[in-house]
Amino acid sequence: MNYSKLSFYVSFIWIFSCESTSQKEQRELISTDHQLEQSHDIRTDSLYETKKVYVPVYSDIYQRTRNERTLLTSTLSIHNTSETDTLYISRIDYYNTEGKLVRKYIESTIFLTTFETLEYVVDEEDKTGGSGANFVIEWYGNEKLNPLFQAVMIGGLGNKSFSFTTEGVAIP
Repeated sequence: MNYSKLSFYVSFIWIFSCESTSQKEQRELISTDHQLEQSHDIRTDSLYETKKVYVPVYSDIYQRTRNERTLLTSTLSIHNTSETDTLYISRIDYYNTEGKLVRKYIESTIFLTTFETLEYVVDEEDKTGGSGANFVIEWYGNEKLNPLFQAVMIGGLGNKSFSFTTEGVAIP
């Protein structure tokens, strides 16, 4: 009887340990949330003017000197502020301090329904962005749309924690 319980527990632990992926692997996955179905009519998309937004984020900040840095967790939040219209996002790209593309967060157009919010997290351990990281987002929809693009950074020094936000700005 004890042997069967032990065997069960070992099998249980083995099965679930094989399923896990590292944080880095999870971070590098491209999001498929809210993807449009293939039947979505691309001709409809061309009726809208695509707009771009630049959202600064910080994966680290300087502490006491230029050589001492504090790592931060950054969250990009995309808010559809419309009560009636869908927001379409065709690009979410993450760039580092040098302006080099680090990662694409979507491969095809996604959508946000009315008052919906999507969030993308850059983990604290992810140093690829640096102190001057940013997101570039391309979006389209009804010309009345006025979505909100923000980033929230959170970190800590010793037993103190802090957070701050940045706002996206339109770029040509």
